[in-house]
Amino acid sequence: MRLAWKCAGLTILAVTGAMWGWGQAQEQGIAVGDTTAQRWTFEDAQAMAAKGRLDQAMIALDQLAAQTPTTPGVQRLRGMIFYQRDELPKAADAFQKAIAQDASDRESTEMEGVTLFRLGRPQDALPYLEKAHAAVENANIDPQYVLGMCYSDVARYDDARHAFAAQYGFPPDSPQAYLLAARLFLRRELKEQATAQAQKALELNPKLPLAHQLLGEAALARGDVQTAINELAAERTINPLDGELYDRLGDAYLRAGQYEQAQQTLNRAVLLEPSATGPYILLGQTFLKLKDPIQALHYLARAEQMDPSNYITHNLLGQAYKAIGQLAAANREFKLVVEIQHRGDPKPAGK
Repeated sequence: MRLAWKCAGLTILAVTGAMWGWGQAQEQGIAVGDTTAQRWTFEDAQAMAAKGRLDQAMIALDQLAAQTPTTPGVQRLRGMIFYQRDELPKAADAFQKAIAQDASDRESTEMEGVTLFRLGRPQDALPYLEKAHAAVENANIDPQYVLGMCYSDVARYDDARHAFAAQYGFPPDSPQAYLLAARLFLRRELKEQATAQAQKALELNPKLPLAHQLLGEAALARGDVQTAINELAAERTINPLDGELYDRLGDAYLRAGQYEQAQQTLNRAVLLEPSATGPYILLGQTFLKLKDPIQALHYLARAEQMDPSNYITHNLLGQAYKAIGQLAAANREFKLVVEIQHRGDPKPAGK
């Protein structure tokens, strides 16, 4: 059985049979029906959880948790199951009980910090994450990343950079560490801090690839189009064959109303990254601005073929069809825009 856990943008996938030293689940004659009338061992609960019988495992664990003294490992396993179910307050309570029972339980300490972070309590999470200095064994999660996210959420930006650098094995105050922090700060929309960190990276290494690009992306996020163009053009002199760079630069030219430059730059992006939809969409938008809807349709149809679920593509297709007088096709595309945007909405009762 696989448990899919989400944490801070990460997906944590672990094979439960390998977690906590379970090994392979063996057939032990465990009853599938009425579990309340039986007396369970912790090994029974582990085996049921390993076979995907989480509800039955929880019944056994609750029975064991009510005993005095509580069997070691019970609260940690309860916490893991609650976490997998996304019942985060219950998971936090269970991990806290596990820590109270065994202060050296590094796994529960780490997961308590991760859970509190996901609950939006980074300040409370920090002591647990700082205490757990190593990754949770057998789980695809690095505590340094979550620790760095917590530091950034409480404005301890230097500490955040040091945590991120440790995850990647960079010296904490190296150009690479500053650029890594800038990237992760920008992802969390900390635009000013991302800019400051990238600028420091360039002070330390003026030829560091991707630093000017990140400064350009941060400028675009702030709406400072001319600065974005300047930074992205500077990146091009350092890193001239990066298709994503031309995509960003073409976007900046488009926003600045420099449509011929946008067209030329995005053509280069398509040649370098033929499987990316972004340049095709931006080319379609550029040709619409150039009053050339036929060319726009060519690129937008390609983007739609690559990713039919992108509502922006369908919206631009609708505009292009409308511009050439194909109103039925335009209305079809605009209808798709609405359908895509509302997919997954809860259905009214009885529908």
